[in-house]
Amino acid sequence: MATLHYGASHIPIHIEDRALAHLKVVIATKLRRQESFTLSWKHPEGEPGGRSTIWIHPSIPLRFTFDEPEPPKLNAKWIEDLMHSVNSTGGIMLIDEVLDTPQD
Repeated sequence: MATLHYGASHIPIHIEDRALAHLKVVIATKLRRQESFTLSWKHPEGEPGGRSTIWIHPSIPLRFTFDEPEPPKLNAKWIEDLMHSVNSTGGIMLIDEVLDTPQD
């Protein structure tokens, strides 16, 4: 389970390694453009139920920590879906990965 450390909070945000690797690409792209947005996610299993939203802003410290030493191969479609989400009025909603499967 990867961790997102945001701002001065000492409460880590736990997100699955593969999902955070994809989010990192989208978040870095937006912050590089000096754009702010919200990030929302459902709480992972093992934590109290519900969901959370944070405001991502270029001036707020942000750190990504991964359990896996090697980055995963990224899914361009998932990144595209997350970019579409972040550019909506609701900000990024961490959505599940959709795998491209060949049509029969």
